[in-house]
Amino acid sequence: MRRALITLLLLGSVLLPAPAAHAATAICALYCDTRDPSLARQETFPVPAVTVNGRRLVLHVSDVDGMAWGSIDAGVLGDAVWLDRSFDGGTSWEGLLGKASIPGTWTGTRTLMYNVGDPSHHRRGVIRACGDARGIACTAWSHLPLCAPTCDGAAGGTDAETVRTVGLNGRTFGLHLDAAGMAWGTVSGGRAGDEIWLDRSWDAGASWPGGSSLGRTTATRTTRFNTADPTSLLYGGAVRACGRAVEGQNGACTAWARPSSNRARAMADALMYSYDPSTAWWPSSWWNSAVALRTVIDYTGRTGDTTYLWSVRRTFDVNRVAFPAGARSSDPIDGHFISRSIDDSAWWGLTWLAAYDLTGDRAYLDEAVTIAAYVNGFWDTSTCGGGVWWDRERTYKNAVTIGLYVRLTAALHNRLPGDTTWLQRAVTGWNWFTASGLVNAAGLVNDGLTAGCANNGQTVWSYNQGLAIGAATELYRATGTTAYLDRARQLGTAALASSLVRSGVLAESCDATGQTCDDNAKQFKGIFMGYLAEAGAQFQSFRTTQATTVWNGRDGLNRVGSRWAAPSTGDWRTQASALSAILTG
Repeated sequence: MRRALITLLLLGSVLLPAPAAHAATAICALYCDTRDPSLARQETFPVPAVTVNGRRLVLHVSDVDGMAWGSIDAGVLGDAVWLDRSFDGGTSWEGLLGKASIPGTWTGTRTLMYNVGDPSHHRRGVIRACGDARGIACTAWSHLPLCAPTCDGAAGGTDAETVRTVGLNGRTFGLHLDAAGMAWGTVSGGRAGDEIWLDRSWDAGASWPGGSSLGRTTATRTTRFNTADPTSLLYGGAVRACGRAVEGQNGACTAWARPSSNRARAMADALMYSYDPSTAWWPSSWWNSAVALRTVIDYTGRTGDTTYLWSVRRTFDVNRVAFPAGARSSDPIDGHFISRSIDDSAWWGLTWLAAYDLTGDRAYLDEAVTIAAYVNGFWDTSTCGGGVWWDRERTYKNAVTIGLYVRLTAALHNRLPGDTTWLQRAVTGWNWFTASGLVNAAGLVNDGLTAGCANNGQTVWSYNQGLAIGAATELYRATGTTAYLDRARQLGTAALASSLVRSGVLAESCDATGQTCDDNAKQFKGIFMGYLAEAGAQFQSFRTTQATTVWNGRDGLNRVGSRWAAPSTGDWRTQASALSAILTG
């Protein structure tokens, strides 16, 4: 029956009965619960099958999908199979997932596929197959130890970063991490019977179900445990070492920490912690998510680490459709990442060009062309002689939109063999920009134009300066004309000599004491750093200073706030910005 059942799985699910409905909340990661096993990209059997009254229960797992399904064969009408899923290491569980009963004259059936973990809610799962064949039995829990690729409980380990310690009754309890991101605990200065263990949390230390007392021992050190679970798409795992002195009832723990021996990987890991695989973006900022994804793409390209590459396709597939107002933005999204905000649309266009550069997948390039065609529709010579409107209502011409337009059109020319149209648009856009008055006498880019088409004198934001640099460098690549590169370097030099830099550190006006940057401005500095890196080696010292400042300003979980020069509270937007500084430093 097993061979016949596998054949049926390959043919699809049309002949198989639908599983019974269950009240458990559906989980979506790479795919959503109740996926057809015939679509599985892998089939492994991580735990032994179980026999109950002559029936065979099997747990099937596809680690590349992060999903599992169960099957029963050698059975009779009415025998059933289902999955149990636990988020606390098997102490409690959601039961009867996908319960399916053997129909008619068949001798076997199977469940649909369910996710093992729940990355959107930072929960690591374990799963098992269970069945009822005139008696209930279950396989062992699968994925109980984490293997990524070294399994939890491994011996050895060499310190790769500063040890965190805490003292108690003359003992020192230490947390150690190696270059692979595995952690272990030690106790020194103690007595026989002292205990040491690790706690592991997937939600930044808020809770640690299934991760309590890992490796608990009365020896002087624990074995090693992982801090990431790529199979379940869980990043940003935090650990701490805890211990108890033999003569006391109370214990002590170090602070929670994430691995930090690799700067770029540590910052990217903290950024990906906030990515929601279910909705495939960083809730809840639309254009900021485009830039965050572009930063992940940059990380992948610069480091060769493909750990997060899956998020590029996931974001593309899930978000290419239309969304009503409030779902992704206060505005409706029309599909193809297009909305009434012309600059938001263009940010997504640049992101998909970066995805094309990284992967060579033509679908990303085609999407960028679709977006650019939409943006080009708002080039208008009837007001101020040219320029691109900031919004569909045509209320404002500003620096961000024209900077994006020139960068996007020049980049398309550089990727479309034989093109002349996009290059002509890029050159026309640049010429209008430089003649528009948006660049002031100090070589700085103000925010926009007045209704009378004059520089409005509004805030010089770093991202506007960066986009001007990026537009010029892309035009240089398109034409070979050194005047564009010279202008990019002039814009960079002007920025570094301006109030955008305070005591050698990049800062927005809203980074001043007593002020708070809004969700938009939180990400500006990283955009500037990314484009400044294209302008030449003369800015390397400045870039190194920014990277060092960012790194020194992180907290124990590798999080960075808006103010690079001093500790400050941040979120994923400031994290993406900080990662750009690290990558270009």
